[in-house]
Amino acid sequence: MNKIPNSTTALVLGILAYVGCCCFTGFSGILLSGISLYLVKKGEETYAENPEAYDNYKQLKTAKVVAIVALILSAIMAAFYIILKAQGIDEQSIQMMLEELQEQQ
Repeated sequence: MNKIPNSTTALVLGILAYVGCCCFTGFSGILLSGISLYLVKKGEETYAENPEAYDNYKQLKTAKVVAIVALILSAIMAAFYIILKAQGIDEQSIQMMLEELQEQQ
C-alpha cells in the first residue's frame, strides 16, 4: 500500500499553523493552514481516484481537521490584532497597562 502524497506535509503544516496562530499576529497561521488545506484537497482528489491504493486516509482527515482549527484560531487572532491596531493600541500600550495594574495591586 502507498501513502497519499503530501499527507504528512499537510499534517506538519497544519500543526505549524496551529502554533503560528498565537505567534506573528495570526497571519502566518492563516498562510500555513491555507497551504495545508490545499494539500489536503489534492490528497483527497488523489485518494478518490483510486482508494484501494492508499492506506493513510485517516492521516489526511486528521491534517484537514488540524488545518481548519488552526485557520479559525488564526483568523480570530488576526481580527483581534486588526481591531487593536485600529484602536491605536500597540504592544507598548499593553505593557504600560499591565504595569499600571501591577502597581495598583
